[in-house]
Amino acid sequence: MNLRIHKKKRIGYAIAFLILFIMETLIALYVHDAIIRPYIGDMLVVILIYCFARIIIPIGYKWLPFYIFLFAAGIECLQYFHLVQLLGLQEYTFWRIVIGSTFDLKDIMCYGAGCILLSLCSHYWDI
Repeated sequence: MNLRIHKKKRIGYAIAFLILFIMETLIALYVHDAIIRPYIGDMLVVILIYCFARIIIPIGYKWLPFYIFLFAAGIECLQYFHLVQLLGLQEYTFWRIVIGSTFDLKDIMCYGAGCILLSLCSHYWDI
């Protein structure tokens, strides 16, 4: 693949990252329902991380969704140990939202669903 294609892919992933980041921010700030924020938001966050990683790594990387799942599940497990409080960041809304403050096994399942979706898409459409 030549450099021009790499640059186009990076730009595409950067645009997707910005759109997803805005969506995630809006969901976190304004959506307080029982489906979109807790489930769709968790699926989107792994796709957001994927897009960010692909800005840096524009060529296909077969195991990237799996590594993103491990990262997201690891952060979720750190919530079980109250990472925000351990770091003294509980006063800051931004960090409570980014890191999270409540462990939930359903979140890990949503991360898994998002990563399976990423794997299927990358397998069939070379994203």
